[in-house]
Amino acid sequence: MTLPIDPAVVDPEDIGEQRAVLEMDHEAAIEHVRETFADAGFGVAVEFSVSDMLAEKIGADRDPYYVLGACNPDVADRALDSAMELGGLMPCNVVVWEEEPGRQQVYHVSIMRIARLTGMAPDDDEWADIVAETGELVDEAFENL
Repeated sequence: MTLPIDPAVVDPEDIGEQRAVLEMDHEAAIEHVRETFADAGFGVAVEFSVSDMLAEKIGADRDPYYVLGACNPDVADRALDSAMELGGLMPCNVVVWEEEPGRQQVYHVSIMRIARLTGMAPDDDEWADIVAETGELVDEAFENL
């Protein structure tokens, strides 16, 4: 399969990649990320510990790794009006993993930008507005982490 884009040349900004380091305990970091994203206008639709699931299913011994599936309902509704396939990427995941005890990495990429880059969503003004709005919300959350 040939990809429509070359992943080796994708700039992190093109996919809305955001990172933050939190100097705190893993559980405290998860709660802090949840609250910060809520304050920025996101609800957490789903969440789970990948490390706990893998330990249970296959006996994997991983450092703590947690996914929060965040969603801004108004933006999600508008996005689905333009690209029903976007549901395959929803919700917008924010990942928290422990780099070392007391040091957590927080990571997010924009499903709205990725959908546009891969052709799942239109490359038009309406979609550009959705990308901009979600970007502003995520920027606010990361600024407050």
